[in-house]
Amino acid sequence: MLKFTWNIFSQTGNIETYLLFKELEQQDQEIPDQQQEELADIDSPIS
Repeated sequence: MLKFTWNIFSQTGNIETYLLFKELEQQDQEIPDQQQEELADIDSPIS
């Protein structure tokens, strides 16, 4: 989805498309962090 959004922006120069790209990029970076935290919770011993 990021590549598609970037291609649309690069062809049109539309600022709204760029802002959508940046939002999607940020969400894409947050997901691995969130998954890492969930895995750490799963791996921690039960007290």
